[in-house]
Amino acid sequence: METQLRFDIQAQPDDTTCGPTCLQAVYNYYNDPIPLGRLIRQVEQLEGGGTLAVLLGCHALQRGYRAKIYTFNLQVFDPTWFKLDRAGMQERLERQLRVKNNRKMRTAGQAYLTFLQLGGTLRFEDLTGALIRGLLKRGVPVLTGLSATFLYRTARELEVGREMVYDDIKGEPTGHFVVLCGYNRADRTALVADPLLPNPISESQIYPVRLSRLVCAIMLGIWTYDANLLVITPGKG
Repeated sequence: METQLRFDIQAQPDDTTCGPTCLQAVYNYYNDPIPLGRLIRQVEQLEGGGTLAVLLGCHALQRGYRAKIYTFNLQVFDPTWFKLDRAGMQERLERQLRVKNNRKMRTAGQAYLTFLQLGGTLRFEDLTGALIRGLLKRGVPVLTGLSATFLYRTARELEVGREMVYDDIKGEPTGHFVVLCGYNRADRTALVADPLLPNPISESQIYPVRLSRLVCAIMLGIWTYDANLLVITPGKG
C-alpha cells in the first residue's frame, strides 16, 4: 500500500449498526474511545433501523470534531446549490422540505440542516482516486455510505423480522458503511475497513477493493440516501 493508516475496527453487533461501528473506529483512531453500545444509543436511527452519514457527522460535530461531507446525492441536493453560501444552501433545503413529502427525504433534509447549523461543511465535486488519496495522505480516514449490494455482488436483501436475508426476487439494494484507510496508486485499489464480519468478499475486516468498483458502490449509495464521503477531523483546541 502506498498509504496505509494504522486502523482497527470492531465487528458490528447486528445488521443495522454498521454506521456507529465505523464512527467508533474513527474516534478510536483519534484516541477518543467511546463504548460501542453507548454510541449506538446516541446516534440517531432511521425508522426501521440504520442511519445516515449526515447523522454520524452531526454526532461528531456535537463531540467537538470538524466534519465535512463530499456528497454525490442528487436526491437531496441540486448541483446548482453549491454555488450558494451556507445561508443559501439552508434556504434551499428548507424550501425543498416544504414541497417533497417522501419520509426518508425529509429525514435526510432535516439532518443536513442540523449538520450545517452545527458547523459542518458540504462539498460537491468529482469522486476520483486523487480525492481519496489526498485525504488519506493527510492521515484522515474516510467514512463512506455505499451500496453493499454492489460492493459485495450479492443478491438484494429483504427484511424478515429484525434480520436481512438474501432474496434476488423480492429483495432491495442494501446500504452499508465502511471506512477507507489506505490507497495503492499502482494497483488502483483502496483499503477498506469493514465492520461486517464475516463479510461476503474477504475473510478479513480490512481488505483492498478496486477503485473502479468502490466508486460505483459509493455512487449507488444514493439508493439509501447516502452516496458520500464523510471526513471527520479533530476540532481546534
